[in-house]
Amino acid sequence: MRLDKGGVAPQFTLKNAKGQTIHLQDFLGKVVVLYFYPKDNTPGCTIEAQDFTALKPEFEAKGAVILGVSADDSKSHCHFIESEKLNIELLSDPNLEVAKAYGAYGEKNLYGKVSLGILRSTFVIDKEGKIAHALYNVHAKGHAQKVLGLI
Repeated sequence: MRLDKGGVAPQFTLKNAKGQTIHLQDFLGKVVVLYFYPKDNTPGCTIEAQDFTALKPEFEAKGAVILGVSADDSKSHCHFIESEKLNIELLSDPNLEVAKAYGAYGEKNLYGKVSLGILRSTFVIDKEGKIAHALYNVHAKGHAQKVLGLI
């Protein structure tokens, strides 16, 4: 099920790379860029995370926070953050419940092989907790800049 602009963003509670609990509701009053990516330390996901990291000051200047979500655990996120010098918040969704709630999980085709997994998707959630933009099946390169332009 895909989310539509204007709908209420599904609430969630996930752990960050440090094992701290993060709730979406903690960010009411801020714009949240919630992006789902398939796997830490893979080429496309690294490009996307580096781009969001590079643009983080510009997002913050617009009152936005960036939250990346994958099924990877906190240990994997810590390694990814350290190895790539990332400064964005990465959250673990090991049961894929949040990805499914946002419609960011499903069938994907990679080099002719069909599998189930996280679909690269991004959601801009407004200050009131509503979906301002729902972007599905995005391309990693240049995506962060496009999202910044939407805010």
